Amino acid sequence: MPFLGQDWRSPGQSWVKTEDGWKKTTENENETNNNVSERKSYCKEEHDKENLILSINYDVAAKKRKKDLLNNNTKIPYFHKDKWIYVHKGSTKERHGYCTLGEAFNRLDFCSAIKDTRRFNYVVRLLELIAKSQLPSLSGVAQKNYMNILERVVQKVLEDQQNVRPIKELLQTLYASLCSLVQDMGKSVLVGNINIWVHRMENILQWQQQLDNIQINRPTNTGMTFIDLPASLQLNIMHHLSDGRDLVSLGQVCPDLSVLTEDRLLWKKLCQYHFSDRQIRKRLMLSDKGHLEWKKMYFKLCRCYPHKEQYSDTLQFCTHCHILFWKDTNHPCTANNPESCCKAVSPQGFINLFKF
Repeated sequence: MPFLGQDWRSPGQSWVKTEDGWKKTTENENETNNNVSERKSYCKEEHDKENLILSINYDVAAKKRKKDLLNNNTKIPYFHKDKWIYVHKGSTKERHGYCTLGEAFNRLDFCSAIKDTRRFNYVVRLLELIAKSQLPSLSGVAQKNYMNILERVVQKVLEDQQNVRPIKELLQTLYASLCSLVQDMGKSVLVGNINIWVHRMENILQWQQQLDNIQINRPTNTGMTFIDLPASLQLNIMHHLSDGRDLVSLGQVCPDLSVLTEDRLLWKKLCQYHFSDRQIRKRLMLSDKGHLEWKKMYFKLCRCYPHKEQYSDTLQFCTHCHILFWKDTNHPCTANNPESCCKAVSPQGFINLFKF
């Protein structure tokens, strides 16, 4: 029967398992080794605790940055290195899940797009289409991003005192849509608490009041004014106006301008700019002398048809890469002829890309 106690042939010694194998040590060495191991384990525990705290803080900060980015609510604006988005409608081995409107708002940097005069009308038209019919289909993040972008649009108009009329119409459309949707809140039409949407509606009313209180100050310069210009230059400037209501307002300034705003060629170009030839042929109006009444035709066409959408800068979609991007930012296309694969995307087409 083996002896299970301390080795009687070596009093005060015992076998200890080490990294190099089993070794024979004395009691003093055991105490020393135990103290060293305890100190090492204590230091290791403290080091592990410190690393754990640092990792937790890092995870919390990373989650906060990600949440702020998704909500488009960062104090310091975050700019993506690549301002394009891959529009994928299904899961593959390379990609998982779907892209959403909320993600597109961030990746395509709509908050900066409104500062560009070429893209401003495009973004406003997109917000208007979403306000008319797409609000219930937006996720909670996309709805929050939508309101943030709208707030920045209003702030830009209040600062620049330009494009007041289309923003008023946008806010009016949005408020009317929300009034009808909030009534069906019990049917889960909109995402979020009813109090949040009531607060947003109050903000819309406040923005409308601020826009109504805009007073465009007259320039202090006592030099030449628009009325002092020759009639040919005045007419040339009028040809650059794209809204017939602006021409009517301009004609009310003085009798001379009223005569110029009745120019038939001026209204003819407006009709051809906003409407197709087929639409114009359907709404022909002749005067007693047999001339076409272009001014009357313009307002009749406005009541019957929507304006033709024309923008200085639009989003582009590559049919080869399935990438959506702004026209002047480009994208990493793998096609032999990238220009033939890219096509302009209207605001309605942008919304259709994210309908799954």
